[in-house]
Amino acid sequence: MINQSTICAIATAQGGAIGIIRVSGPDSISIVDSIFRGRRPLIDAPAYSLHYGSIVDADVIVDQVLLSLFRAPHSYTGEDSVEISAHGSPYILQTICSLLIQKGCQPAAPGEYTQRAFLNGKLDLTQAEAVADLIASQNASQHRVAMQQIRGGISQKLSDLRTQLLKLTSLLELELDFSEEDVEFASREALIKIAREIRDEITRLSSSFSAGNAIKNGIPVAIIGAPNVGKSTLLNALLHEDKAIVSDIQGTTRDTIEDCINISGSLFRIIDTAGLRHTDDVIEQMGIERSRKAAEHAQIIILMRDNETDYPTLDIRDDQTVIKVHNKSEHFQALTGKGMDWLEQELLKNAPTANNDEVLITNIRHKQALDISLLDIQRTLDALEQNLPGDLIAEDLRQCLHHLAEITGGAIDTEEVLGNIFSHFCVGK
Repeated sequence: MINQSTICAIATAQGGAIGIIRVSGPDSISIVDSIFRGRRPLIDAPAYSLHYGSIVDADVIVDQVLLSLFRAPHSYTGEDSVEISAHGSPYILQTICSLLIQKGCQPAAPGEYTQRAFLNGKLDLTQAEAVADLIASQNASQHRVAMQQIRGGISQKLSDLRTQLLKLTSLLELELDFSEEDVEFASREALIKIAREIRDEITRLSSSFSAGNAIKNGIPVAIIGAPNVGKSTLLNALLHEDKAIVSDIQGTTRDTIEDCINISGSLFRIIDTAGLRHTDDVIEQMGIERSRKAAEHAQIIILMRDNETDYPTLDIRDDQTVIKVHNKSEHFQALTGKGMDWLEQELLKNAPTANNDEVLITNIRHKQALDISLLDIQRTLDALEQNLPGDLIAEDLRQCLHHLAEITGGAIDTEEVLGNIFSHFCVGK
């Protein structure tokens, strides 16, 4: 066990019929025992047991509760833990927390329970970060990705890569140790084959960030067109609310406006933009420049025209999808909602999805570490192909191992980095 203090916090949102208080740490069972009256003392109770009784303040009953008892190391945090299920009254929950603090508990900091789980080896860093993603999930795709990471999907992929890297490192070390003897443990061709396999897998993981980030944060969809073709009307129709001002006056939209919608379990981040045209208005020019940047960063571009204008010209990348919408036509009218079902289906057809077995990178920290690792293994591969000495190659391999280990927390040794990650959790988790 790493932590010595015992912490407590309300772990459920206000307003429910039941509220849960989590207590974790070396003295959790004895502290809860001091304010609990049940059939027998908790200190003698077995792990994974439930206990019905009362929380008391002196001789006054605060509430009748149900306790769940866990003993180290078989708990979420890896410590002795007790979860108190009480009625959801804010007064009751705060009173119980106050009693626990009086008896020696410390109030838990945001994310401290999950941080302790990480420090006690119950989770690695990718799993710990996925807990926050699971809590924040709003649709089936986000839930699947977060659950896949909590189950150790990324960890297993990185473990496989580590095994391959260690194999490569070992073969190089043997080559160095027996360089003066006529012994060959592996040909350079075999080493190159392993290095290429590692490079390809790191590339695949890094490339999955585009889909993973879109699932996690919403697929960016930019609505692009000339002024007055109905872009703001389309945004309002997709959102089913008057989010953007609609006017016949050209140049009404001077900045990007965005909001998210959930279509059949997929999250889309819809961005309304200023109309593309030539103008001498400095402010409108700034809005048009932002429109082009929105189109550049979008995964899907809804390109709009009407009967008076044509589709604008844009530089479209191969990894972007364009959906052309002829507004105010026989088949599509954003103002009346005609054709909106078709547009939603087109958006869904181009939305990334995740199955239960697919590993997607959703965290920019993981993406950056993978990209650095990719440079390391590419230098290794180049050196092998150029038949450079093994001692030069070994250093790049060690760097690759180091940067991959940072993803799961194997190379993390500063409280500052951990504190930054866990500070984004809610209290009680």
